[in-house]
Amino acid sequence: MSLTGKKIILGVTGSIAAYKSATLVRLLVKAGADVRVIMTAAAADFITPLTLSVLSKSPVISHLQNDSHTWNNHVELGLWADLMLIAPASANTIAKMATGQCDNMLLATYLSAKCPVYFAPAMDLDMWQHPATKRNIDLLRSYGNTLIPVENGELASGLVGDGRMAEPEAIVAQLSA
Repeated sequence: MSLTGKKIILGVTGSIAAYKSATLVRLLVKAGADVRVIMTAAAADFITPLTLSVLSKSPVISHLQNDSHTWNNHVELGLWADLMLIAPASANTIAKMATGQCDNMLLATYLSAKCPVYFAPAMDLDMWQHPATKRNIDLLRSYGNTLIPVENGELASGLVGDGRMAEPEAIVAQLSA
């Protein structure tokens, strides 16, 4: 599938891997996609909304209400998108997605999305291996969401193992396949 002309929502969550979202946005835009970024509040601790806004050429959405105090329509966004990608997908966000919790703009949009949803987890080795995380990922896959596998390597904690978010180039390649 070509990404040219595709409308993509990129959800960015609170993870050290959020720094990779800048490269991910650049690659998606370069591939011809129209990208809208939704960030959780925790994501802004790792990368600025301004960076992602400049790269996507669109305002970043982080709240149900925007700066001019009008509503950011999560239902409209969910209908607009051809594809939704959550990268990085933290253990917290994955758990909320699996159980249908809706306490932020990203989750409200996820629950409203009518398009295919892909998620690229990013977390430390112990979190990745926890039975609750495995169960949550299995639930998301049973809902029809597509897992972009984690990679093995050095993690932010200094441990080495599974849990690294896939590299942006690999994510774009999977979306394009």
